[in-house]
Amino acid sequence: MDFVDYYKILGIEKTATAKDIKAAYRKLARKYHPDLNPNNKDATKSFQQINEANEVLSDPEKRKKYDEYGKDWQHADQFENAKQYQEQSSNQRGARYTGAQSEGDFSDFFESMFGGSAGNRRGRQAKYRGEDYNAELHLNLIDAFKTQKQTLNVNGHNIRITIPAGIENGQTIKVTGHGGEGVNGGPNGDLYIKFTIANHPKIKRLGNNLYTTVDLDLYTAVLGGELIIDTLSGKVKLKVKPETQNGSKIKLKGKGFPVYKQDDAFGDLYVTYNVVIPTNLTDKQKELFTEISKL
Repeated sequence: MDFVDYYKILGIEKTATAKDIKAAYRKLARKYHPDLNPNNKDATKSFQQINEANEVLSDPEKRKKYDEYGKDWQHADQFENAKQYQEQSSNQRGARYTGAQSEGDFSDFFESMFGGSAGNRRGRQAKYRGEDYNAELHLNLIDAFKTQKQTLNVNGHNIRITIPAGIENGQTIKVTGHGGEGVNGGPNGDLYIKFTIANHPKIKRLGNNLYTTVDLDLYTAVLGGELIIDTLSGKVKLKVKPETQNGSKIKLKGKGFPVYKQDDAFGDLYVTYNVVIPTNLTDKQKELFTEISKL
């Protein structure tokens, strides 16, 4: 795996404080956010790298491992455990071995962990599973409404994933085998993707149901008529009953959000009417309303 310089990605020094890291991340995240750079693959790649760098450097424990082990930081725990095991084994050998010999044994073992030359390796090498990766993917409500495919760049590798319709805000899915590389032939880790779904300006989602409020002119509310509204699946024509009251609700069955991984299953759409009182009336209109009020 190629070394990724997280400090360089965020444009900070290795002596940067937690406050410096947070400020640099916020500045770059705003600049390269996918919502501000639609159809810009380079910006999307940069945004993913920025998130990855922030995830590591903003965590004191991960940052310590990264500073010490570089590209192998995700295997730091395995290396430390192996080191302790080797030291314990050396101590148990007693006086039969000199300090130099014990140091040589560990050196060979440590080199085998990091991929040293075959001539310095002894015995069978331990296999270790790769580190799991965590990523965050931002979608809008319309994106989450339909099944789609996206390509993610994780440490220089393009990963093609299918996002099922109905994915929830905050939901995490696992992509098996696309985490960190295993050590000495061990299995790769997994990639965990957390989804953040932005709010829609006019439609609210609660579970699989959708909620929206539409304006209704006074005349249609009183006399009845037809109204065309926008939904996530397209335009829908509504029949408005006469004497419809402000704040009244109707349910459009099956016009809600798709149910995750269930074909042809949808929630419902609830529409609330907001009756709009006319303004800037002419004298004639005011006269007519006055006459009506006397009836």
